[in-house]
Amino acid sequence: MSEGISQPDQPQPIEAHAGDKDLFSKFDDIIALREGLLSQGREDPFNLVMEKVLSPTRAICNGRETILLGTYNYMGMTFDPDVVEAGKQALADFGTGTTGSRVLNGTYQGHKECEEALRDFYQMDHAMVFSTGYQANLGIISTIAGKGDYIVLDIDSHASIWDGCAMGQAEVVPFKHNDIEAMEKRLKRIPEGAGKLVILEGVYSMLGDIAPLKEMVAIAKKYGAMVLVDEAHSMGFIGENGRGVVEDAGVIDDVDFIIGTFSKSVGTVGGFCVSNHPKFEIMRLVCRPYVFTASLPPSVVATAATSIRKLMHGSNKRAHLWENSKNLHKGLRDLGFKLGTDEPQSAIIAVIMPDLEKGAHMWETLIRNGLYVNLARPPATPAGMTLLRCSLCAEHSEEEVGQILEIFEKSGKETGII
Repeated sequence: MSEGISQPDQPQPIEAHAGDKDLFSKFDDIIALREGLLSQGREDPFNLVMEKVLSPTRAICNGRETILLGTYNYMGMTFDPDVVEAGKQALADFGTGTTGSRVLNGTYQGHKECEEALRDFYQMDHAMVFSTGYQANLGIISTIAGKGDYIVLDIDSHASIWDGCAMGQAEVVPFKHNDIEAMEKRLKRIPEGAGKLVILEGVYSMLGDIAPLKEMVAIAKKYGAMVLVDEAHSMGFIGENGRGVVEDAGVIDDVDFIIGTFSKSVGTVGGFCVSNHPKFEIMRLVCRPYVFTASLPPSVVATAATSIRKLMHGSNKRAHLWENSKNLHKGLRDLGFKLGTDEPQSAIIAVIMPDLEKGAHMWETLIRNGLYVNLARPPATPAGMTLLRCSLCAEHSEEEVGQILEIFEKSGKETGII
């Protein structure tokens, strides 16, 4: 170093003080819970790796061929030849991504075609595609209900719904799950003239139960509220045309917004909102999670549009999926398992475990015996329950449902659950 040339002061390391708070300390209970499970030599139920996907119903998981019963791939569209080919063609024609927002350079022909497919599927005037289903809820809810407005919602609503409420800063008024009387009591208390939004789900993903939409939508309209229904877990499957519980309950023309996702029955990734509201298109300019997010890759919207149009003619698949749901529900109940619903209401069947430790043991035993399901735990689950959540696929054969029941019986006896 040459003499006479001054050098800038070197930054000194900042010493931590004994009283400084570690921002990760809020997660200590969850860290301890996870370490406690893994210390017993069990496989991590939240870090499953699929080394190879063989079909909508089978994959190589942790080195073994496994029946998939926890993928939300309800209609089995992930390997549909027409869907796969559409994605390949879009990839060749338009490249890997858009590198931009929908309001700038991120709208390709495929995005418009995907929204057109959604309008045709739901027979609605407007459709808006988001990059994920989470963002669809986050964006629509936070934009239409803000400070001074009121949101009345089911206490068991999905995290994306709660996060949308928080982002918009509306007054949130929850009610007991699927309790029609409680919902009406909340609506009665809202000041006259205030903006009101009622948020419901067609199928609730933890227990697989459906909402009494016919009664609830009628009450919401009685008190002048707009209604948003999340149909993530019913689109493609429930209803004569697969439009969800709103169709099955006969209230599709009475709701203001339907939110959905491409990551369930459609078989890819993305989210959407459809609506008949005459001012809906302004959402493209005022909805922050839409404006400030890069749009979906051309290959993704091409697969989504193709899948949606095929789901319009999926009555045979819907019928087979219902048979799978009924057979699995009856079989598990007959084996002595405690289920989340008395009767099958959707493609989700929740098996209630005594506690998290036994649930994790049962999950591990199932995976070692060749069956993958979801382990759902508090606080995500209602009433502090631990669940083994099964989501059936229209591509599960009758033989596979039989194999699933055999694995549940074997695993249940090995763990002492039954």
